[in-house]
Amino acid sequence: MRQSKLFGKTRREVSKEEKSINAELLIRAGFIEKHIAGVYNYLPLGLKVFRKVENIIREEMNAIEGQEMLMTALQPKELWEKTGRWSEMADIMYQFEDGHGSEVGLATTHEEVVTTLAKQQIKSYKDLPVYVYQIQDKFRNEKRAKSGLLRGREFSMKDLYSFHADQNDLDQYYQKAHDAYLKIFKRLGLEAFSVEASGGSMSKQYSHEFMVKTVAGEDITILCDKCSWAQNKEIFQLKNGDKCPECGTKLAEAKTVEAGNIFRLGTKYSEALGLQYTAEDGKMKDVLMGSYGIGLGRIMGTIVEANHDRDGIIWTKATSPYQIHLLNLAKDDKSKAEKLYLELQAAGIEVLYDDREISFAKKFKDADLIGVCLQVIVSDKNEKLELIERENKKIKLVEKKDLLSEIKKYYS
Repeated sequence: MRQSKLFGKTRREVSKEEKSINAELLIRAGFIEKHIAGVYNYLPLGLKVFRKVENIIREEMNAIEGQEMLMTALQPKELWEKTGRWSEMADIMYQFEDGHGSEVGLATTHEEVVTTLAKQQIKSYKDLPVYVYQIQDKFRNEKRAKSGLLRGREFSMKDLYSFHADQNDLDQYYQKAHDAYLKIFKRLGLEAFSVEASGGSMSKQYSHEFMVKTVAGEDITILCDKCSWAQNKEIFQLKNGDKCPECGTKLAEAKTVEAGNIFRLGTKYSEALGLQYTAEDGKMKDVLMGSYGIGLGRIMGTIVEANHDRDGIIWTKATSPYQIHLLNLAKDDKSKAEKLYLELQAAGIEVLYDDREISFAKKFKDADLIGVCLQVIVSDKNEKLELIERENKKIKLVEKKDLLSEIKKYYS
């Protein structure tokens, strides 16, 4: 991509209303644009990162036998009244009367819809277990929409739902989903850890949240650095300096952001909506359910909060919008950078090529702000190419013939 043609320009400043680091940097770097409070447009750079996050999540959901589908965002009041959540969710659910005189709402989550769909598909124990997921927009009338992509009013979420004949089967799959989540975060380049938390309104059992340490975190987690024991502060009485209940090491407090969560729903929704199956003994039994969510924009925001410096964003290898940011600093022979750009593209390398007629200082500044993992500098002063790692500013001089292997080695 030629940067001169890129839809989405860098800027020096953003509105003072943007209080979060992720919103400030993503807007300044041209990844997103604020539409209204808590609602953001994803520009081409932002969508490239979003798709990389999405693809990793999709691959890991498919690996644990999830079947992808897509459910409606517009939902009838009658369905939500059956679970009692129409009134319970009134504060955050967008509810209104449509042109036909019916009361409808925009989905905050999809337990009601997926349970209703499952009633049409699950009849016998032979139909269980089954796992379905979607990646879809959610809508919540969030009163605290000042955290950029970490807390929005319109946001994309992957939600997986599992259906089981008994508690043992649910517990086994819950652990499988738990491990898949840790794998997702590792692949994304995030140091996440699972934390026991209250099930809240979703479940009577403990749930698990997946936390990432960051000063922008909205949660306080009590954790042990030695054995990885951790719990959300809201459900435990231990405090900073107390002994870990598992290994005796002193516990510490950390500000964290929740990157995902999983719940054992049990029969809460199947009982309310009449989702049953015929067991082997011929008796009718309620289906047990689990729910597993990850916000994709929230992941992007978390990566920026956890990986940045004073110059801008530092994307992880898996989420960098391009593999290479090619900067042409040559005045005498500009064709050298042009030729290299075309050769890298032909070799299947994702390249953002800064071909703009601006100062070299501005090019460097924008490159650091955008945060592509590797920068390649073409200049008149050196026949070799400068290969710069964005994370640590490490510079390596490489021959043109060796550049491709260096790129592949870095991303391997």
